[in-house]
Amino acid sequence: MSDTESVLEQALAWHDAGGKVAIATVVRTWGSSPRPIGSKLVADAAGRFVGSVSGGCVEGAVIEAAQEVIRTGTPKLLDFGVTDEQAWEVGLACGGKVQIFVERLSPQHGGQIVNATLDLE
Repeated sequence: MSDTESVLEQALAWHDAGGKVAIATVVRTWGSSPRPIGSKLVADAAGRFVGSVSGGCVEGAVIEAAQEVIRTGTPKLLDFGVTDEQAWEVGLACGGKVQIFVERLSPQHGGQIVNATLDLE
């Protein structure tokens, strides 16, 4: 089972148990990025999460955004970036940017969306 499959399986489990769930997906990267396009993180309303969209660099902010998306139902497109100079300060070889789309699984269609995505894998 791939990382994406296990992340989506957890999203489906939380959804099927009546939980509110958001999925964050890396949709674009520039320069150095620790996770490729398509990488996913799922979070529930209680703050539990699985997966990774940045190898730990921005997960906290993404989880906060996911909880807001769960509350409001309004998806978000998040942009994060690090200049080359900032990257050296935190011990990275070079800078980069990542764009992450966060959406809530709807109560009516969440399971269908996750299952359809798993079928594409």
